[in-house]
Formats: sequence, structure tokens, C-alpha cells
Amino acid sequence: MFATLPAIAFPVIDPVAFAIGPFTVRWYALAYIVGLIAGWQMAMRIAKKPTDPDLTQTVTPQQIDGFLVWATVGVVVGGRLGYVLFYNLEMYLRNPIEIFEVWHGGMSFHGGMLGVIIAMFVYCRAIQTPFLAFTDIIACVTPIGLFFGRIANFVNDELWGRVAPDLPWAMVFPTGGPEPRHPSQLYQAGMEGILLFLLLNLVRWNSGALQKHGLLSGLFLVGYGVARIVGELFRQPDAQIGFLAGGMTMGQLLSLPMVLFGLGLMWWASRRTS
Repeated sequence: MFATLPAIAFPVIDPVAFAIGPFTVRWYALAYIVGLIAGWQMAMRIAKKPTDPDLTQTVTPQQIDGFLVWATVGVVVGGRLGYVLFYNLEMYLRNPIEIFEVWHGGMSFHGGMLGVIIAMFVYCRAIQTPFLAFTDIIACVTPIGLFFGRIANFVNDELWGRVAPDLPWAMVFPTGGPEPRHPSQLYQAGMEGILLFLLLNLVRWNSGALQKHGLLSGLFLVGYGVARIVGELFRQPDAQIGFLAGGMTMGQLLSLPMVLFGLGLMWWASRRTS
């Protein structure tokens, strides 16, 4: 029996931002574009400042500039393959052409992260730049893309939350049935985007963390992992997977190793002398 609290109406937004003839641009695609460009610009500004105690430049703005295409490929290819492998492999094996239909949604952050890590490793080897110094800068700007990605999930009416009939701000999502639900996409935008961005950059500004290569990268892994684990408590699990052992979701399962590895990386980085 549901409470009598009225649910907030979902603000239905056309997923197509604009169209020119047969060419359409969706908000989902714009979210990735804006996130990549904003992160790229901020990363270049961070790289303008010396990061080592002897005031030498470890990562240059030019090196960040050259990574934009690599980052784009890593996010898109890794994110899509991660979703295919982690969340819906059986369906895509039956309909392999749909793997390429990214405009319908279906991206995995964990897959995208692995794609970008691989791209950074190859790129840093090619330009002979310290890998962890590079990843620290990228970690500080990644929450920008996470924020816009979660907003795009909200606009797409996907990844909505669990049923919450007594919640004053619960929403009835068009594809989520008649029950009022947590707007979990907005929770995750706040935690994975805004709060994680503030945490990483406050540490960067106030502690000289860029001098300890790997510290901010580890903090990002821990911060995102914790935010995702908490966010999944309010998010409806993917229908094709449901709950896993112990009531965990796939997102929580994939985030646990991030937290553990991130803690280890922070411990190691804090004890490095250079």
C-alpha cells in the first residue's frame, strides 16, 4: 500500500538535443562531449603549474592536449565493451550489431575507466612521461564527465532508482512503471560528480598532493568506489542481472576492487620520496 504523498512528475525531455535534416545530436552524446572538453581544458590548466618540489614540469599542457583523442577512444570503446561484457553479454551475442548503437545508451564506467587507463599507459610510454603523474591530473578532472554522464542518464529516463513510496522527492519515471522511485541518477551525479570533484581538488590545492605521484589517482579510485557502492543502494539493479550474492549489485561488485586498490595506491604514494 503506497503512501498518499504525491510523486514528483518526471520532467520529460526529448533525448534529441537538436536535429538538422537526418542528422540528430542527442543529449547523451553532448554529455560526453562537454565532459571531455571541460576536463581537457581544466587538465591543461593544472599542467601549467609545476608539480615537483624542484619546480620542474612533470606533465606539460601540450602533453595533455595530445591526449584528448586517446581519452575519447578509451572512454567510448572501453565504456561500450565494458557494458557489453559486464552487463548484457548474452543479449549482444544474439544481436551483435547493437554493440555499435551507442546512441541508445549502455556505457559502463568501469569499462571506460579501464579503456582510459590503457590509453594513458600507452600514451605515457610513447611520450616518455611518468604514468602516475599523468593519471593524477586526469583523476582530478574525471568527475566532470561523470557528472554530465549521470545527468544524461536522467534525461534518457534510464538507470532509475528503487521504489520509494514514502519519499517526498520520489519520481515516477515513464519507463519505470507506476511506482515512485528514487531519482538515483541525480544522487550519483552529486556524489560521483560534484562531491568527488571537490574532494580531489581540495586535496590537490591544499596538500601538494601532485608531488606524490599516485596519491590523487588512489583517492579517485577510493572516492568513486565508495560513491558508487552507496549510490547503488538506491538504484534499481539492471533487470537482466538483478541482485548478486549477498544482495550486491554488479556496480558494487566492480567497485570493491577499486576501493582496495586505491587504498593501496594511496598508502604507497604517501611513502614515496619522489
